[in-house]
Amino acid sequence: MNANTNFRMPARRLTATAAATVLAAGPVVLAGAGSAHASADHGRASAVVLRTGLDVSLLNKTVNVPLAVSLNEVRAPQSAERTELTARLDGVDGGQPFSVLRADVASAKATVSASGAEASTNLTHARIHVPGLPLLSLIEVGQVTSKATCETGRKPVASATLLGGVTVLGKKVTLTVGGPTEVKVPGVGEVRIDFSKTRTTSRTAAASALELKVSINPLKLNVADVEGTVTLGSVTCESPSAPAVSVSAPPPDIKPQGAPAESGLAETGGASTTPYVVGGAVVLLAAGGAAVALGRRRRS
Repeated sequence: MNANTNFRMPARRLTATAAATVLAAGPVVLAGAGSAHASADHGRASAVVLRTGLDVSLLNKTVNVPLAVSLNEVRAPQSAERTELTARLDGVDGGQPFSVLRADVASAKATVSASGAEASTNLTHARIHVPGLPLLSLIEVGQVTSKATCETGRKPVASATLLGGVTVLGKKVTLTVGGPTEVKVPGVGEVRIDFSKTRTTSRTAAASALELKVSINPLKLNVADVEGTVTLGSVTCESPSAPAVSVSAPPPDIKPQGAPAESGLAETGGASTTPYVVGGAVVLLAAGGAAVALGRRRRS
């Protein structure tokens, strides 16, 4: 009696252990399905107070000097700010430094974070000069500002404002949004001005406070012929990408090994766990048979 009792207990334990091992095999296989995480960036922003793209021809176009100047240009991912007040160019005005811009305030700022990107400029009491017009400003402005904001999950916004008067080639002008303003001064030249040009998309925004198309040739003397563009208060931004999303890989398609599956399995309600249940039953049956055979040998 004691022998049978001592024998049956290990047999039962063996059977239970085998069944548990088979049933646990399912989770081990499914554990191979991992998770992927999409990364998110923090967007971008840029700002510049002044940018010129002028072609300056001196001495009846025998000398060509490109006038490419940028003042307080900043870019982010890393936040940045610059506040220089003058922009100079060497080698144009008889070899002397030439002041393209002077201002009381000239600042550009670009900021980027997880919540969004933003760029802004501020130009106050500014005077812009070009070669050939030492005493006459190309343009004078009281104050112009521009701003572009790209917040996560919101529509980007761009804007530009103008405060105070505007003087172009010595003439006071009134600028309007949505259409160019043309200023022609006989014996001096022509300037076409676009005020508050903005554009937005689903993730980006851009604005230019003032864009000037310049054609200057004082008294047609060909001492200094200036052609090109001048941009004041240019800003851009791009909102951060979508936040990280957890994406779980689909579980593998587990199929019983050996003979092809019978169509009757689906008809009788076979589920994805059926292979584990069947495998457990086979092990239980084998373990039970082994226990009975060992018992008979002991009794014999």
